[in-house]
Amino acid sequence: MNSTQAGSQPSAERGDAVPPSPEQSGQSSASTSGTAPVAPTTPPRGAEAIGAAAHRSPLAALVLAAIGVVFGDIGTSPLYSMQTVFSIDHNDVQPTQGDVYGVISMVFWSIAVIVSLKYVALVMRADNDGEGGILALVHLLRDRLADRRRLTRTVLMLGVIGAALFYGDSVITPAISVMSAVEGLQVVDSGAGSLVLPVSVVILTGLFLIQRKGTSAVGRAFGPVMIVWFLVLVLLGIPRIAEDPAILWALSPHHAVLFLLERPGVAFVALGACILTITGAEALYADMGHFGSRPIRLAWFALVFPALTVNYLGQGALILKDPTAISSPFYLLAPAWARLPLVVLATLATIIASQAVISGAFTVSRQANRLGLLPRLTVIQTSREEAGQIYVPAVNWLLFAGVLVLILIFRSSSRLADAYGLAVTGTFVLTSALFLLLARRVWHVAAWKWWFYAVLVGGLEVLYLLANCTKIVSGGWLPLLIALVLGSLMVVWDSGHRRVVAIRSGLEGPVEALTEAAASRDVVRVPGLAVYPHLSRTTTPLALRDSLDFDGVLHEHNVIISVIHENVPHVRHADRIEVTEVGGPASGIHHVDCHVGFNDSQDVPKALALALPRLHGLEDSCEADARYYLPVIQLRPRPGSRTGLRKRVYMAMAGNAADGAVVLHLPPDRTVLVGATIEL
Repeated sequence: MNSTQAGSQPSAERGDAVPPSPEQSGQSSASTSGTAPVAPTTPPRGAEAIGAAAHRSPLAALVLAAIGVVFGDIGTSPLYSMQTVFSIDHNDVQPTQGDVYGVISMVFWSIAVIVSLKYVALVMRADNDGEGGILALVHLLRDRLADRRRLTRTVLMLGVIGAALFYGDSVITPAISVMSAVEGLQVVDSGAGSLVLPVSVVILTGLFLIQRKGTSAVGRAFGPVMIVWFLVLVLLGIPRIAEDPAILWALSPHHAVLFLLERPGVAFVALGACILTITGAEALYADMGHFGSRPIRLAWFALVFPALTVNYLGQGALILKDPTAISSPFYLLAPAWARLPLVVLATLATIIASQAVISGAFTVSRQANRLGLLPRLTVIQTSREEAGQIYVPAVNWLLFAGVLVLILIFRSSSRLADAYGLAVTGTFVLTSALFLLLARRVWHVAAWKWWFYAVLVGGLEVLYLLANCTKIVSGGWLPLLIALVLGSLMVVWDSGHRRVVAIRSGLEGPVEALTEAAASRDVVRVPGLAVYPHLSRTTTPLALRDSLDFDGVLHEHNVIISVIHENVPHVRHADRIEVTEVGGPASGIHHVDCHVGFNDSQDVPKALALALPRLHGLEDSCEADARYYLPVIQLRPRPGSRTGLRKRVYMAMAGNAADGAVVLHLPPDRTVLVGATIEL
């Protein structure tokens, strides 16, 4: 690669096409897009005055919203999971006492071990500034294993694969959840099958349209519906349990063990379908940043887990009493007069199930952006109180397109079921691997504890993964294909971005060289105030470097501004600015760190106005006197080189990064974009 000077341009043109490196990436404030140039986060002076936790809403409100968003996916699994286990595709599983007890036992202990123990009790302790998800684990490990480069790269690759699989889950969940609910119309009226597809499309379109309202608003609207849903699960299950109280013995783990020992082949196939009962566990962890861990734990143990257990027991009792009920055990729990209202309620609940993975995908996307795995995205903060409540338009509409394609291809929830489990189990196993590494290398927990986790949780998850590998041909290829495409894009962006950042750092040069040049008698000083939004303290702003190298000119006053994001709603103006003189008072160069909360605007002119009274020689200056210089990196193929697919993909992704001038609120009439060309 090499680079050449491209001159200055009007600020109306596109901003910097190359996003900041992982440690320099941040999030946008409400109604702004992308990420601004930021420096590595450090506590500002007076940080104790900034605020405390990111979650400031009342606990009851957060619990209600969490029920309305987080548990939709796992909460609607009773709709289709038991039906899938006993379906014609798994016809070796019989509605006998041994098989039913074995299946119910596997379902209960899978939920208890993987959801309650692994995610709710343990993994949710591994949060990155309050955020969860597999990439939060990657963040934590990368920050604490920085001296182990090879291990860090391995962790990053595992995170890439896990995030890509989660995106696959995020595409499949809305399709299978909504279709399984609407298919209840066929239980009410056998001739209603033609309505399933169009009704599902209309419902999903409405769901993706309301995402811009934010997860808080969606959660408040959906919370009461989901409370009713879980209460209905209990009401449907209790009468069947009362008719056959012996079904409670199915909760004993020995029934699952006997099922696996006496009929290993059948139990192995059934295990691949039982995974449907714990889908949504990874979304539960990914959504932690939206509401916090405590509201999620309270909702799970007080309402969700008991309701699911009662309903699965009720379905098991029904199947034993009436083996023909395996065609639709959930809807047949209800009396005939209640089935149509139940279809309506189930449809609402599955809309909410889709919300869990959609909001989780927003979180994962922002985390991937911060890790440097994706280009700068438009990220809109939708809450003034909660840091994790965001909306990512590009991800929203890509998911919507993927969901529509799946519905049109598979056309039924039963056909989608085979595609579902592999994405879920793959993410489970990768999350456990990263969590064990965190527990061993960072938390230094006792060896017996992580060995216990590895054998109990990891062993069960590996067993689930192997069971779902048998369904690759019949539909499991789909999440693998999605993961392959998205994982490849992340790898391409990561490798290409590192090369470009290295070239850019070489162009900018160390900041020490700037102070030497400023002291040189050969440099011509011109009157005025020049402001340079910049990535870090270690290098010289590219526009400033070009002014010195090509023109031998330096403004009388120069201010380098870095935006630093804090995980709090708001940073007071009194605590927002940190000032450092570069090269002493005579150099005329100042460095300003501007600390902002997630609800603060990334407004560089306002930051300058706050800083001016504290800058030597600029105490009486006005922000309106400043001129802003922003770097623009243009990428192009090196002459004579072959433009391979990886290079073309990277350049296309870089060309669609958000406009830095818009993100930073720079005034168009006083902004100069100084460009450089990097040849790949």
